[in-house]
Amino acid sequence: MSTNATPAHSAPDSDRQSALLDWLSKIAAPQLQLSSLRPASTDASFRRYYRLEAADGLSYIVMDAPPPMENVASFVKVAALFRSCHLTVPAVLAQDLELGFLLLSDLGQKTYAQVLTHDNAHQLYQDAIDSLILLQTQSQPEVLPEYDRAFVLRELNIFSEWYLGKHLGVSLSEAQQQTLNKVFEHLAASALAQPQVFMHRDYHSRNLMWQGQGTPGNPGVLDFQDAVYGPITYDLVSLLRDAYVQWDEEMVLDWAIRYWEKAKRAGLPVATDIDSFYRDFEWMGLQRHLKILGIFARLSHRDGKDNYLADMPLVLEYVRKTAHRYKELVPLLRLLDQLEQKAPQVGYTF
Repeated sequence: MSTNATPAHSAPDSDRQSALLDWLSKIAAPQLQLSSLRPASTDASFRRYYRLEAADGLSYIVMDAPPPMENVASFVKVAALFRSCHLTVPAVLAQDLELGFLLLSDLGQKTYAQVLTHDNAHQLYQDAIDSLILLQTQSQPEVLPEYDRAFVLRELNIFSEWYLGKHLGVSLSEAQQQTLNKVFEHLAASALAQPQVFMHRDYHSRNLMWQGQGTPGNPGVLDFQDAVYGPITYDLVSLLRDAYVQWDEEMVLDWAIRYWEKAKRAGLPVATDIDSFYRDFEWMGLQRHLKILGIFARLSHRDGKDNYLADMPLVLEYVRKTAHRYKELVPLLRLLDQLEQKAPQVGYTF
């Protein structure tokens, strides 16, 4: 769900498909069975993924990421970085950066989203939190692109352009724009004041692969090519306030506290008190969810992917609940009430 998401075509281009098969035929090891090539997953971009078998009995993943629309070199770089941090990520077994083809190890067919239940959620989320802390403790500046102020505001403007402008079809008055700008400034300031770490940027249930019950290496991590150096709470809120999976607030708070305690023990520079940390977490989540509303609107209106509209109500619920809780953010709630023609709701602040 990165901000550079672009339309995916419903059917593969025949020339591209021929080039892919030709490239695969030249790979000596593993000995691939090209007749087994089949779609592995969908993606909200130009990337396509295929699964195929080999003579060694294993399955492999092929990424088709046509340049210049997709940056395969970034995927290879971040895969190596995350692997060096001991995360479970696909191994890059063969590559052609010019063509945009990669042969990858297969991390399995079940995402967290497909296997999560109330019975196993606690263990799976603790595994995901442990992997996240493992990544963050090895962070260094100037390795990944910086998630700076311009980056934050650029993401927020996706909300303005696509959710407000295109989806709701509204044009803001000068006063409304000033209100929104002030909220954006609050969110940007909060994000940039946080400690900065390696940040996956889309760390959620559809990008985490279940490796099996009791199997070391949970979770497998995918879709990391847009990784940056940014706020420490970003990936945690992506995980716990997932746009596709909702958990009770009590569970989210419990998991956030467990992360905070583990992060402190690991020497990460999280806020020294839980109230400050949770405020950072919530404000970071609001920034992310506003961006997601814009991306879902863009996927629908520009790319014809209307299925994402079904996920908007949950994201809006996250936005409204967070804006309710903080006096600096209540103006956003009032603005949404005006624009969505909803009655004002009574909130509380702290």
